[in-house]
Amino acid sequence: MSTTTAAIDFERAQEYITTIGLQMVMNVGMAAIILIVGFMIAGAVGRTIRTIPDRNPKMDPTIASFFASIAKYGVLAVVLIAVLTRFGVETTSLVAALGAMTLAIGLALQGTLSNVAAGVMIIFFRPYKIGDYVEIANTSGSVKDITLFYTELNTPDNKQIIVPNGQSWGDVITNYSAYPTRRCDFVFSASYDDDIDKVIGVLRSTFEADERVMKEPALFVEVKAHGASSVDYVVRAWCQASDYWALHFDMNKKVKIAFDSNDIEIPYPHQVEIHKDN
Repeated sequence: MSTTTAAIDFERAQEYITTIGLQMVMNVGMAAIILIVGFMIAGAVGRTIRTIPDRNPKMDPTIASFFASIAKYGVLAVVLIAVLTRFGVETTSLVAALGAMTLAIGLALQGTLSNVAAGVMIIFFRPYKIGDYVEIANTSGSVKDITLFYTELNTPDNKQIIVPNGQSWGDVITNYSAYPTRRCDFVFSASYDDDIDKVIGVLRSTFEADERVMKEPALFVEVKAHGASSVDYVVRAWCQASDYWALHFDMNKKVKIAFDSNDIEIPYPHQVEIHKDN
């Protein structure tokens, strides 16, 4: 082979390598752009769907949040396919490969898939919705978000709790916000020396004076037990669910003031010491 021919082959190899290199750089650059734009679009789509209830009160925020999660991951799946196609991976081959990998992925991600299935069941049966105060998986808090994979709770002391949907659906769910009214239970103690009817009358009048206490169901005030040093009285008052905690704290204060005004003693444990002379 002559020197001229070798030089031509070398130049062709350089051109080929340069072309392949430029093409690779362009593909990587385009893939990066597709990813960036795709993530931006996915986020924008999710945010747009989440804000639909703000414009249309008939749309439930819980459903909007769930479908926003589905739409976001759907857009990201399309973005991933577009990136792989950019690198020469044929869509038909990709679909075939995904089909072959489905069983393996399903076995490897049983927990994740069960969370998705549980998320669908939560949206379908609606045991709780965004804004409800619930107890799920031994954790209490207000439901802040429901996604395909988890439920986000916000505790009264402003902590974020992430509960996988599988645990939420597979455990006992207590929804304190499901019904518009709640019963607020109290136990108060008075001395054995105080007249029972008088104590019951003071308790009843104190609770009936509060506008948050509902007339129906009727207020219940009765003797609960004979304690070691006191007579215990139970009060059951119904109120709006939103007034529950405010009523609970306020009435403990008001009953103490009412007892003091009516000379009703609130007993406390006493210790008696007995000394023996040797």
